[in-house]
Amino acid sequence: MNIPIPTGTFDILPEDPKELWRCAHLWAYLEQVVRKHARSYGFDEICTPLFERTELFQRSVGEGTDIVSKEMYTFEDKGGRSLSLRPEGTASVIRAFVEKKLHTLSSIQRFFYVGPMFRYERPQSGRFRQHNQFGVEVIGSSLPELDAELIEMCYSLYQRLGLQNLTVYVNSLGEKDTRLKFRESLKEYLRPHLASLSPESQARFEQNPLRIFDSKDERDREIVKKAPTILEHLSQEASEHFAAVCRVLDHLKIPYQVNSNLVRGLDYYTKTVFEITAGELGAQNTIGAGGRYDGLIKELGGPDLPSIGFATGLERIIQTCLRQEAPVPSRKRPDVYVIPLGQEALFTCFTLVKELRKRGIVCLQDMSGKKLKAAMACANDMKAEFTIVLGEREIQEGICELKEMDSGITTKISLVEVPLFFETRYKRYTD
Repeated sequence: MNIPIPTGTFDILPEDPKELWRCAHLWAYLEQVVRKHARSYGFDEICTPLFERTELFQRSVGEGTDIVSKEMYTFEDKGGRSLSLRPEGTASVIRAFVEKKLHTLSSIQRFFYVGPMFRYERPQSGRFRQHNQFGVEVIGSSLPELDAELIEMCYSLYQRLGLQNLTVYVNSLGEKDTRLKFRESLKEYLRPHLASLSPESQARFEQNPLRIFDSKDERDREIVKKAPTILEHLSQEASEHFAAVCRVLDHLKIPYQVNSNLVRGLDYYTKTVFEITAGELGAQNTIGAGGRYDGLIKELGGPDLPSIGFATGLERIIQTCLRQEAPVPSRKRPDVYVIPLGQEALFTCFTLVKELRKRGIVCLQDMSGKKLKAAMACANDMKAEFTIVLGEREIQEGICELKEMDSGITTKISLVEVPLFFETRYKRYTD
């Protein structure tokens, strides 16, 4: 019986001609780039469990958010505890920070993570029930210059990957009490229009009215055009903070737009929020987003420390790279395919292959057990750059032929010189 993959998930394969973005070498390349990028900004990697106590996300993300109310994968374990697959990365990082008392190690700490998140939502282009994120969190600084640095970090990551047609949107949500006052002002404006809102926005009206700004429904978009904006309600301190963020972005020449309707979908955000979009992804065109969440650590039982972070979806980055024809590596072909002819040659090939691999050379030894013509066909299927055929004669004479598969050119070389030949050619000595 064929058991299909769960809806909203996907396999990452060595090769997938129909869906290039699911090829493993692209994922390996992207993860290498994001890790290198994070470390260049002084971040250290942190890894947290794939599931946490459900209460963590209820308290941090917010019970009124779509994530908690509709999208979490929640289950009860054999001990009767309610657990949830992590829908986002920040809450888990802060839980680890508080639980392990990491604030005692240094005044400012920088973390990054790479891994899967889980949300039960309708699968569509660029959105999956299991998706992968690269995210960063900085704890211990309230300076607006840090907000700008993280926006620049996210933007420059996409530039590093060769992405174009990027738009940066920024906004400020002010402090928590400011947001609560704005909620009431917004509800007062929306109340006469309540019957005209979409059913989803009507449901959001009481618990999370700011999320109505995120609605894709044209009726809702038209209504909120004349709604009050949160920028009109900012305190002097929050307004000055946001102005300082924008000044640094201007200095860094980051092209941005102030979008007063940008609210993000998580309750823990305060002050600066931002998102970056790429036009090629259609409706689901946000590839990275984040913001400041100064009260979250205290809410989860830790010290009252300011914090900020962002996350970006790896699926959307890879899809955007391919659609924009950004430079990405091709699948790595084997450097050399070694074919033994006979039992004695088999052991000689094992020794040769071992020496090559010690020098970082990507090599395969034929394990098909087929005759020479069929073994050469295997080498061709693997797109090997060179082949070496070893039989009794080659072993007795101590000389073999290297065949360059693309050109068909053969070169005779001493067996003992083969490792040095490839080491010099590829300069990958790693032992």
